[in-house]
Amino acid sequence: MQSKYYQFVNSFSPISEDSFEKLTQISTFQKIKANTPVVTVGQVPQYVYLLSSGIMRAYMIAEDGKQHNKKLFSGLSCVGPLTALIKNSPSELIYETITDCNTYEINFIEFRKLCREHFELGRLYVKILEYIFIEYEQRNLDLMSLNATERYLKLQRQIPDIDSLIPQFQIASYLGVTTVQLSRIRKKIKSAKVLT
Repeated sequence: MQSKYYQFVNSFSPISEDSFEKLTQISTFQKIKANTPVVTVGQVPQYVYLLSSGIMRAYMIAEDGKQHNKKLFSGLSCVGPLTALIKNSPSELIYETITDCNTYEINFIEFRKLCREHFELGRLYVKILEYIFIEYEQRNLDLMSLNATERYLKLQRQIPDIDSLIPQFQIASYLGVTTVQLSRIRKKIKSAKVLT
């Protein structure tokens, strides 16, 4: 498992084995079952998660009880309420596994201490923040520039077999459509494939 973790970390920014060893000392490999919250609303988080496999989500529950997915995480991703971690304040979102997940749980306070002491880890932190910002900006651009069908097709490319992995209402919530609209989109795409 450690070699996969090392490759994952190096995909953001190259670090030496010595720096990686320091990172592993504040990390814990975890297998987390589906539908398990790792951060809840109002909780002051302590950990950031490097997701190596599975799907997680960040969501909120509106006053009417509806769940609104802000972000879906899959493959190799950094997961956690970054604003709450940086400010050491309560999370405004729930972070939860959708499928069984393999993660590396990292103590965020200890990680930031290491970043101040070791240049390579500080650079890694910057690269991860840049990655998160780019993803956030792209998500906002997608919401403004792509229609619901285009967003759905893009999501299918990002998470193959998504329709069999997570409930339709969660896909619809992430896309900003109703389940009825999502059903229509899927039928339209299926019909277009039959015609070609």
